[in-house]
Amino acid sequence: MKKYITIALAKGRLAEQTLALLEQTGITCEEMKDKKTRKLIFTNEERGLKFFLSKTSDVPTYVEYGAADLGVVGSDTILEEGRKVLEVLDLGLGRCDMCVAGPASARELLKKNQVIRVASKYPQIAKDYFYNRKHQTVEIIKLNGSVELAPIVGLSEVIVDIVETGSTLRANGLEVLETICPLSARVIVNEASMKLQRERIAGLIKNLKQALQ
Repeated sequence: MKKYITIALAKGRLAEQTLALLEQTGITCEEMKDKKTRKLIFTNEERGLKFFLSKTSDVPTYVEYGAADLGVVGSDTILEEGRKVLEVLDLGLGRCDMCVAGPASARELLKKNQVIRVASKYPQIAKDYFYNRKHQTVEIIKLNGSVELAPIVGLSEVIVDIVETGSTLRANGLEVLETICPLSARVIVNEASMKLQRERIAGLIKNLKQALQ
């Protein structure tokens, strides 16, 4: 029976960018380009590869449990989900930063380690940063929508969020107060798959590295 390597891709622009990179290595999957398709799993028989698209936050879960051998997802999701996966390659796609942002007046509250409220779509990243790195006691409020609104309406003093250009912050009278870490798309691998399919996975990673140069 043919042994496939299964790759989980985060839906959206990142999946398109990853597929474009794979095409540079000679791996194509024409079926995935059909926007009208209802298929969930796509196969490249020639290379013995299977692909599927999933919600971004689910990619590390699929990889940890071995439903996918590899995944491509942003490092923000890897940090937030905290799954047991091997991070093997930085693709450099979607570069941005995870930051603490708020009005300029909140800078003093951060300096003096005051007890403050922090709103974020990334409660685990926020918790790790404030509790483990800054040793500052904070109340973390999870939001799913526009977190920039939180300090404006008085829900929180600051936010923890992804910042690309900072234009949304500036438009709302906010600014970057502290940078937590740089972010970009990474290739993650299931631990057991790395042992069982080492040669094929290493070959894929090597080809992707060359495509990035």
